[in-house]
Amino acid sequence: MKKFGVILLAAAMCLGLAGCGSKADDKKADSEKVYAVEAGSAGEEAANEKGYKTNAVNSQADALMEVQAGTSDAAIIDLLMAGAMIGEGTSYPDLIHTDELTTEEYGVGCRKGSDLAAYINSVFGEAYADGTMKDIASKYGVQEALLEQSKSDFTEAADGDVAYIKSKGSLIVGITDFAPMDYEENGEWIGFDADMAKLVAEKLGVEVKFVVIDWDTKLMELNSKNIDVVWNGMTLTNEVTSSMECTNAYCNNAQVVVVKSN
Repeated sequence: MKKFGVILLAAAMCLGLAGCGSKADDKKADSEKVYAVEAGSAGEEAANEKGYKTNAVNSQADALMEVQAGTSDAAIIDLLMAGAMIGEGTSYPDLIHTDELTTEEYGVGCRKGSDLAAYINSVFGEAYADGTMKDIASKYGVQEALLEQSKSDFTEAADGDVAYIKSKGSLIVGITDFAPMDYEENGEWIGFDADMAKLVAEKLGVEVKFVVIDWDTKLMELNSKNIDVVWNGMTLTNEVTSSMECTNAYCNNAQVVVVKSN
């Protein structure tokens, strides 16, 4: 019995030491975690501000795939995307979001000095007043994030982007695959942003074209006129507002950490 008691005491001491060791290991693991982020995104910016180790990928959808596959420990994505893409009844039922790292707002980006931003603001104001914008938001589950829009007048510049878009007959919208804002279904781009872009194109009397871009080079795509507008749940960061002519904010958002539920 005495020998058995010594064994139990030794085992208890080992467990205690193991427990202390696991806490240290957990702390070390936290410091070594790798966060999948979309290159050039607000999520990457938030991760860098926190000093996190990052794995930059092409899209937020790819960031979720990294977590699911176990090749990254966590992802940092938009809250609105998390609401549509993770949890019960989604493509990633075993993923959850935890910390909210930021609060932010979405806007649409045009070339610096472009009159297109003011035109889009006028469409926003009209669509909000007549309920169209709210209906589209409800269709994609973002109605709680929608921001009130004021009516505004628009005067077209003779040599502005609005005249340029009308003359070529198309509004080219730069996007990524980003539910619930822009995503493809049955060969068609849909989502809150996609539907609002279609409405603007309709008002302009032109065709809408969606072009998938590398989010990290969105400004280059815009300034080279490969696209006319960046419309893809774009956070109005200082960098964005200083380099683009942006619309009024139209949605609230946050950057959140996504991990496996276990």
